[in-house]
Amino acid sequence: MDRVRDLASKKAAVIFTKSSCCMCYSIKTLFYELGASPAIHELDQDPYGREMERALRGLGCDPSVPAVFIGGRFVGSSKDVISLHVDGSLK
Repeated sequence: MDRVRDLASKKAAVIFTKSSCCMCYSIKTLFYELGASPAIHELDQDPYGREMERALRGLGCDPSVPAVFIGGRFVGSSKDVISLHVDGSLK
């Protein structure tokens, strides 16, 4: 859990993803289209990926990816991020 919190606080926007996840790709694309340059952590390519995935589940992210943090605070998964975008509060 400490690793996730540490990585999540290093940049304004941080997204934990898996390279094979289509929703992860969609969320990353949304952030890029909004002009953001989030830190991306691909759990399936990180040696600590399984440990971080368990930590994300412990934070209530189910499924575990994509998991989005803004300002070091857990915002949610794809459903939550899309809702924020639709109501205009993501930007």
